[in-house]
Amino acid sequence: MNEILKEDAIYIINDNKKLPELKNTKFLITGASGMIGIYFVNTLLTLNELYDYNIELYLVIRNKKKLPNYVLKNKNVHIVLQDIVKPIKAKVEKIDYVIHAASPASPLIMKEKPVETNFANTIGAANALNFANEHKAKGFLFISSREIYGEPALGQELFYEEGPLGQVDHLVPRNGYAEGKKAAENMCAGFKQEYGLNTKVVRLAHTYGPGMSIYDGRVQADFLKNVVNNENIVLKSKGEAVRTYTYIGDAINGMFKVLLHSKEMVYNIADEACKTSIRELAETMVSIYPERGLKLAFDIPKETKNTGCASFTLGILSTDKIRKELKWKPKYSIFDGFKRTIDYIESEMK
Repeated sequence: MNEILKEDAIYIINDNKKLPELKNTKFLITGASGMIGIYFVNTLLTLNELYDYNIELYLVIRNKKKLPNYVLKNKNVHIVLQDIVKPIKAKVEKIDYVIHAASPASPLIMKEKPVETNFANTIGAANALNFANEHKAKGFLFISSREIYGEPALGQELFYEEGPLGQVDHLVPRNGYAEGKKAAENMCAGFKQEYGLNTKVVRLAHTYGPGMSIYDGRVQADFLKNVVNNENIVLKSKGEAVRTYTYIGDAINGMFKVLLHSKEMVYNIADEACKTSIRELAETMVSIYPERGLKLAFDIPKETKNTGCASFTLGILSTDKIRKELKWKPKYSIFDGFKRTIDYIESEMK
C-alpha cells in the first residue's frame, strides 16, 4: 500500500479510537475501486493488519484490473464481479455493513451517459438496499452529493440537512445525477421506515485526494493534471465561482463516524474552512512546488462550452451537525491536501 494511503488509514483509525466495533465483521462495498470505495477498503485492511480484526470484505466491481494487487491478493477480500444495476450475487449469508459508493463521478460521464448515471444511483441503490435488508445488515451507508440541493435561493449561502432544498430541473439530462441521488436518498428513508434498516446518508461536496482520476473533467482534476505534467494552469474563465474542497481522508473519517455513531440519517460532509474560488485554487496549486516555476494564465473564450458540470454552482454545505454531534474536525488544508494528492499521483507514476 502506498505510504500516503497507509498514513491516511492510520489517521482515520486513530481518530475513531481504533474502531473496536468492527472486529470480526463483514463489509460489502460497491464501487470498491473508486476513490471513496478504496479508502474504505484500505482502512479496513489496515485494521486487519495492525490489530488482527478479521474483517471480511466483499467488493462489488466491474473490472478487477482497477484494484491494486495488495487488495486482490488479500485473503480477507472476496471479489463480486458484476454491474451494480444487476441484483447483487455475493455468496455470503450475513453482512454487517453495506457501503454503496458505486456512482459515476466524472461530469463528462454524467453529460454523455445520463441514463447509465441515473441507473447507477437509482437501480444500484435499490439493489444495495435490498441486499442489506435481506442479509440483516447492522448499517447501510449511501454516498450522496451536494448536488441534491440544487440551485440556492437568492442570497442563500449555506445548505443545511433539514432544508430548504434549491431548484433542480429534472428535464435536463445531466441532472440525472442529482435526481438519481435524490431518489436513492428517498429509498434510504423508505427502507428505514418500512423495514427498520439502519440507513445513513452522507452528502459530499468536491471531495478530492489519492485515487481520483486526473482525467475526469472536474476543475481540480484538470489542475492536478497540469501540475504533475509541469504545465502552467490556464483558466478559461475569471475563476470567480466559490466551492469547498474536502480531502478524502477527512471525508472518510467523517463517514465512519456517521455509519457507526450518528443519531440521525443525513449528514453533510464538507470543509467550510477550505472554501475557495477557482482562481484561488489554481493559485494554490501552482504555489505548492515553487521550484517548478509554474504560473497561472487566462485564456477566456467568447463562448463557453458545455463541459457537463452541474448547471448550479452556488451553495456551500453547512457541517454544524456532524461537527457538534460527532466531533468531526477536518485535518488537512487545501494546500496540504492537494500536496498529498500530487505526491501520491507522482509516486504512483514512478
